[in-house]
Parts: sequence; structure tokens; C-alpha cells
Amino acid sequence: MGEPLILGLETSCDETGVGIVRGGELLANEVASSVDEHVRFGGVVPEVASRAHLQALRPTLQRALAAADVDLSELDGIAVTAGPGLMGALVVGIAAAKALALATGKPLWGVNHLVGHVGVDILDHGPLPEPSMALLVSGGHTSLLRVDDLTRSITPIGSTIDDAAGEAYDKVARALGLPYPGGPVIDAAAAEGDPKAIRFPRGLTSRRDLERHRFDFSFSGLKTSVSRWVETAELEGREIPVADVAAGFQESVADVLTAKAIDACTEQQISTLVIGGGVAANSRLRSLLAERAAQAGVEVRRPRPGLCTDNGAMIAVVGARLAAAGIAPSGLDFGADPGLPVTRISI
Repeated sequence: MGEPLILGLETSCDETGVGIVRGGELLANEVASSVDEHVRFGGVVPEVASRAHLQALRPTLQRALAAADVDLSELDGIAVTAGPGLMGALVVGIAAAKALALATGKPLWGVNHLVGHVGVDILDHGPLPEPSMALLVSGGHTSLLRVDDLTRSITPIGSTIDDAAGEAYDKVARALGLPYPGGPVIDAAAAEGDPKAIRFPRGLTSRRDLERHRFDFSFSGLKTSVSRWVETAELEGREIPVADVAAGFQESVADVLTAKAIDACTEQQISTLVIGGGVAANSRLRSLLAERAAQAGVEVRRPRPGLCTDNGAMIAVVGARLAAAGIAPSGLDFGADPGLPVTRISI
């Protein structure tokens, strides 16, 4: 198969994504988000997300087909997120993908969501150098991955041992009385603050921690430190300098992420770093990473912000790579796996 035309479905959390790619060319990327329905709860409610996927999937699919100007009969295959993610949300996407595959007779691949966040960069910058290092930063995942072959060999180098970075952003935003989701509002508030005004701890960076968790992450202690700082200030009757707190918190997150990512590249002798996931759109993370990567001689590849968050295009491009590499389709008898390890690229 030359340049396979692949439809990708993504329903792992609160975005219903449908993407269509031809090889490494993006033809359509339609996303319907249910984030507004979760705002009043301060986080994603699985049942609400599942119902939203049911309602959004068909119209989102229709928009994608129209944008790409293709018919289902023209597809060479279908790819769908099989995990990790919310069980109910994953089931909706998988059921839809199986129905489409059965109706059209097209092959179906169940794809790892995290691999999608790595592979989506292909749509902006072409094939990944092998090996590459990937830093994935989102609401549910913070990981460092060695990518020797996007379709066959991905090795975890480090991961979060508690809260993911995006989760910490949401919790700190709540402590500061800022709306959900926390990532964009903290980033905006931090732009008006002084990152040196309040120094918050850097998780897993002490000498002892680095011996045991050199490439792992921890943001639970940071989140707790910010909450306690705010509580103490309130008890003392002081006005909360929201911008300075946001800037200090964000500087801590960016400092740890970038330092460990560059260290991993150096230790593994890898000169290309791909950054993906929703938090990859964060302005301070991007600027600090660019600075440190330049000093270390590491090339940083970042997909455009619209491809950093969950979307169907990232699943479609991995499906296209699997098809081109001759990886056997998944068939119709696989199920959702909320804890799917990143080493399983397809299910």
C-alpha cells in the first residue's frame, strides 16, 4: 500500500475527534469538545463525556468527510483509539469504528492514544527521525518515551508517579478561583506575573530522587505547596497575587519538564525531541524548552497547537503508518483498554 487513506476516530476523554489523512498529509481534522459540559463539575465526568460522544460522533464524521471531500468507500482503512482513556468514552468510539469497518469492509486498527500524540507531528514536520525522544504532557499523562520505530518499538523512559502536569494545572486553578480547564487560564495569568516572586518546589529533583527517579515526574507535592501557600495567605488576610502564584507554579512545572527531557536526550544520545499533548501548547514550556534544547544541541519538534490536544488526525496518521508498514489490522474482536501500555502501539 502506497499512501493509505485512513479515517481516525478519537473518543478517549472529552473531545470527539475525526481525522482523515493520506499517508502523512492531513485532509480533515474535525473536533467536537464537551469541555463546557464539564466546567460546572470542575473536571471531566465520564458519563457526561460518553453521552456527548454519542451525540457528536455522527455529525463530526460527516463534517470530516465533507472537508476531505472523500466517501467512506474510498478509504483504505479505519483507525480508532483503543486506550488508554475513559472506558465508556473509548467504547463509544470503538463501537462506531467497528460498525464502519463492518459496513464498508475496510480493515480496522485499534491504536494507542499516547502513540497518536507522538505520531501527529508527522503531519507538520514529516517522518520522525529514528530514534527520537518524545515528551507527552497532558491532563492524564506525563511521559518520556524513546521512539525507535513508531509502528513497532516505543520504550518508556520516565512517567509521572502521581498527578500528571495537566491535572496539577486544573487543581491549582481551582485553588486560585480560576475556571476549568486550568491550563489556558494559568498560562494567561502567568504572563502578567513574576515567576521569581514565589519559588515553589521542583518535584523529584533532589540528589536522592534523581538516583531513583531520574526521568520520572511528580506534581502532587507542587500542587499541595501552592494550595497551602494560598490558604496561608488567606488566613493572614493578605490579597492573593494570582498572577505571581500562577507564574511561580508554571515556572516549576516547565523547569522540571524541560530539564528532565533534555537530560533524557543527552543520556540516550538522541538529538530530536518531539513534544505532544495538550500542555505542549503552554507558552512557558515551549520557550524554556527551546532555550535549553538549543544549548544542548537538541532539535525540538512541536505540532501546531490544534494538533496537541486530542484529535482524530493523530489516530489516523498512526493508522496510516501501521498500514504502510504492513502491520496486521486488529480485526473486530478487540475491546477498550483504559490502561493500555504505550509499548502496545496497536491492539
